[in-house]
Formats: sequence, structure tokens, C-alpha cells
Amino acid sequence: MKVLGIVAGRHNGNSEILVKEALLACQAAGAECKLINLFDYNIEHCIGCECCTMAMGDVGMGKLDKYPGCVLKDKDDMEKIIKEMQTCNAIIVGVPVYDLAPSSLYLKFAQRFLAYELSFLLEIGEVKVDPHMVAGLIAVGGSCHDWMPFGLEVMAASMFTQSVQVVDQMLAQRNGRPGNVLLRDEQLERAKLMGENIIKAIQTPVEERGYLGEADFGMCPSCHSHLIYKGDPHWDGIQFPFECAVCGCGGDLVKDENGEYKFVLAENGHIRDRNINQARAEHLNEIVQTKIDFFKRQHTIQDKYAKYKEIKFPAI
Repeated sequence: MKVLGIVAGRHNGNSEILVKEALLACQAAGAECKLINLFDYNIEHCIGCECCTMAMGDVGMGKLDKYPGCVLKDKDDMEKIIKEMQTCNAIIVGVPVYDLAPSSLYLKFAQRFLAYELSFLLEIGEVKVDPHMVAGLIAVGGSCHDWMPFGLEVMAASMFTQSVQVVDQMLAQRNGRPGNVLLRDEQLERAKLMGENIIKAIQTPVEERGYLGEADFGMCPSCHSHLIYKGDPHWDGIQFPFECAVCGCGGDLVKDENGEYKFVLAENGHIRDRNINQARAEHLNEIVQTKIDFFKRQHTIQDKYAKYKEIKFPAI
């Protein structure tokens, strides 16, 4: 068993403490554990060049023999981290929440994942064995849930491209100063339980794995996100009354016998479930169709481009 801890907060801060507590439980169960703090690595931000998605589409259509990978792979440490991660059975991620959402350091890291889409690398043989990774997510904030509503949700949303199944997640609230969590024994115990749940998930057959956190955590019965929004039509016309903002499952809000709203999935509610590789591949079809349309209409774009290329405003 291999477990990698990933921290996007300061050294010896609350995020690192909680990840270490979870890793100690994994280590006690016999797992080989490693811990990285993203502050120690050079990670370039995604430049939006689209080379990865273009190349993936070309490989998929047989126009390109070999996938070149991320254009930044020789300029920073990202590829080294990803390759290590893709040999692990589990990751435990600890991230501080600033201004309602995960730290910019974590976002910079996670937004480079697309170039290393695991299901694609497995399909073309660049990754030989699917590690069937599971994850435990820890979001740390200085206040309560109302000041960290996108913390776990954004972290969970970054797991799809690595085909990581989130089996546990934890909100560590009211930790405004480094080491604050050491005053909260219940949070340290919860982190330890997360480590135990990670081991339990690893030791469970892949097809039988499920969510091991609190059953009533979040509103989505699939990914346990708190964020449910009114559904919009998808590119192919599919629409649900409501959708989970994280996993994309569709359904409706229904009042139970106690007058509380529940998010109940539709019969076909998993058709856009981003945790399912085949469902996520539908998004790639959407991208491919969009690009085909784009290149067919290049002349129209170029005619209109001139206006905006010539406009110059003063910078600061």
C-alpha cells in the first residue's frame, strides 16, 4: 500500500498537521507513506495553450501517433509529482481555504492535472497499471462552513482527471492560526479516522468501494458535495431539474417526511457523473465537436479578429 500526502499550506501549519495525523494511521496499518508540501516545488501555472487537449483529440482520432504531454513538463516539477502520484493507491490532501475557496497554490497545482488525464494515459499505454486511487480531502479554514463553502467542492472537482475516488472528506473549522488545530482533539481524531478509512478503502475490492465519511455529509448522495444548482441544458440536450455542481449527477430536490430537502437522483442521474470515466469522456466529445466547428469557421473568426487585435489600451 502506498499513500501520498499532499499539502498546500505552510510548513507545520494546520493542513500539514492534519495530513500527518492521517498518514500516521496509514503507516500504522503498514502503508508506505510519503508527504510533499507544494511550497517546496516549482509548479508553473497552466498557460491555457490547449496543446494537451488538442493532442489528446488528435491521438483519439488517429491523427497523432504519440502524445507529447504537457508543454511545461521540462520546466518544473509537475511531471515528477504526477508520476509519483500515479503509482500510489491513495492520496490525502490538506489545503487551507482563503476567500471561500482553496488556496491559489493548490489551484495552480490541480489545474495542471488535465495534461496528465489518467484514463487517457491508460488507454494509450503510457501508464501501464491503473492504481485505482482513492482520496481523503481536508479543507482547513479560520471560520465556519459559511466562509469555506467551496473548499472541499473545488478540491473534489480536481480529482476527476486523475480518476481518483474520494472516499472521505473533512472540514477543519475555526483554525485561524498555525497550530490552532492542536486545540481541537476532535479534529485530530477525525484526521486519524480518515487515515483508517483510506486503508479500509484500499483493502476493499475496487468495485465494492464506497464513501466512508459521514453518511449525511453534504447534499449529493453520490459525491457528498453541498453545492446543488438548477440544471441547464447540456450540449446534447440532456437536462435535469437540479444538478450537483461537483460530480454533475442530476436529479431533483424533494422534501422528506421531516420537511427537509433531499437531492434525489434521477433514474439516469449518473449519465453525466464526472466520477465515471465513460461519462466524463462525453465531455471530450463535446470539446472535439466544438473544435471541429471552430476550424470550419476560421475565416469568420479571422475577419472579426482584426478589430480586437488592433485595439490597444494602456497598461499599468
